[in-house]
Amino acid sequence: MTRLLTQHPEGKQGVRIERAVYDDMKRALLRAIGRGRTGVPFKELPARLAEHLSDELFEGRSVTWYCVTVKLDLEARGVLERVPGARPQRVRRVQ
Repeated sequence: MTRLLTQHPEGKQGVRIERAVYDDMKRALLRAIGRGRTGVPFKELPARLAEHLSDELFEGRSVTWYCVTVKLDLEARGVLERVPGARPQRVRRVQ
């Protein structure tokens, strides 16, 4: 089992998660967020992910926890960003 150390946009210490779980969550997040400039409300992400995640990989796991962890990693890597000034928080792809 290969593990990946995630990053945090504020420089905090990341966590190690299984690579297969990370890859599946990343793919699901990018599909759920799409390419719109206005982004997606963060609170809606866990519900939007359900149709894109592998049932086998996420059975018994907290989808919300992995969603937050991978979202923060993708922010740190410059793939996703929070929409400036949006309240509540909205997330979009960096174009």
